[in-house]
Amino acid sequence: MRNANLIRNTKETQIEMALNIDGTGSNEIETGIGFFDHMLTLFSFHSKFDLKLKANGDLNVCDHHTIEDVGILLGKAFKQALGDKRGIARYGFFSLPMDESLAQVSMDISGRPYLVFNATFTRETIGNYSCEMTEEFFRAFCVNAGVTLHINVYGKNDHHQIEAIFKSFGRACRQAVQIESDEIPSSKGVLE
Repeated sequence: MRNANLIRNTKETQIEMALNIDGTGSNEIETGIGFFDHMLTLFSFHSKFDLKLKANGDLNVCDHHTIEDVGILLGKAFKQALGDKRGIARYGFFSLPMDESLAQVSMDISGRPYLVFNATFTRETIGNYSCEMTEEFFRAFCVNAGVTLHINVYGKNDHHQIEAIFKSFGRACRQAVQIESDEIPSSKGVLE
């Protein structure tokens, strides 16, 4: 099984995470940010990654530290679970409609962290989740996972747009981690 169990403790957040990328999509997620829990649950379901996550953060300040630190830890867990990346498909792409919104996520597990994020949100928050933190979450994931990620979404309803992003991200991850061979999927012979 390709999995990782990590803990991150700072003065701002305390997070425990267990990730199994060969799972069934089972999850137990508690961050104190209801909409974020919902998005991570959808990510787990669509990626088929088992995700157990307990985060305690300084939500009395705002949601920034909790969301960013979960992104950091998810990226580290993803990278650790993949090991040397032998045999993986490496690339994933999914285009997902949700009512008037359409999200497209393209992924390369390249070892080169990069995020392109094209989205326009009109709401400041959904519940106690700051819409601007969507980009920060994915940036933290990319940097710590060593992944190139392109996210493009359009729509009118911010809830639909963000939900479509997380679902599409899950589906792209699911494709990219599939085992296709016994080789490192790079002409260089290594993916760092």
